[in-house]
Amino acid sequence: MIRNLSRIIQPLMQVHANLLNPSFVLQQQLRTTFILKRKWPVPLHKNGLSPKRLRSKHYVYELVKDTNIEKKPDLNLILTQYVEGLGNAGEKVTVGATYGYNKLLLPGLAVYASPENIEKFKDYVNVETQIKHSSPYAQMTAEHLSRITLSVVMNKENPWTLQKWHIRSSFRKCGYTVPDEAITIPDKPVKGPDMNLEDKEFYVTITINNLEKANVRCRIHHWSTEVSNRIPYVSNFWLESTGPVFLEDAPTLDAMPRKTLKES
Repeated sequence: MIRNLSRIIQPLMQVHANLLNPSFVLQQQLRTTFILKRKWPVPLHKNGLSPKRLRSKHYVYELVKDTNIEKKPDLNLILTQYVEGLGNAGEKVTVGATYGYNKLLLPGLAVYASPENIEKFKDYVNVETQIKHSSPYAQMTAEHLSRITLSVVMNKENPWTLQKWHIRSSFRKCGYTVPDEAITIPDKPVKGPDMNLEDKEFYVTITINNLEKANVRCRIHHWSTEVSNRIPYVSNFWLESTGPVFLEDAPTLDAMPRKTLKES
């Protein structure tokens, strides 16, 4: 009986000894600071005399600042490569602390904008990973345009030939300002009215800041001034594929992303 008790107690004594050993306890530094002030001021004592004994009320403190809930200041960083929505490599940016730590510093997309790093990255260009863009939002704009389906409304009675200003007007109806010089329409003419082209797809190329290019899916829709002669409206028409205007454009149109109902 005594032997069995000793076998049980001996491991427990060893664990107890380890817990009492400071080197065995895991120590981790925490960046927490609480700034306090006494609610009741401590009485002063005369020079040469011993300090007066503090009462219990002198140990009552009021919280002045808790750094755990305090908003952290923004970070000044230097990008080491292009980051969508921020800029190109070598540019200095100011971002929020949480975003800067998790999305830029940890993945190695940026470094602190210290005087040493500012001098180091003054003429920095990462040849292997550098992607030059005209602006921080140019690539984001190109990806957005490539997902929309632009409805190009054409007259159902009068003859027409597709021109750049038709595309510009269609973009303006959707809230986009696109100049004619940024629009590239198909080389082959698109003429109508032709009901065989109704709801057929083609694409135009939009050039952003003379650098980035985006292919935009377009659909022809015939419209009449006569209410009785108008084609019924189809809800969520962009979800269905109705075929291309030009068969040779089919591979390009199939490769383009299509806007989903959830995104709309």
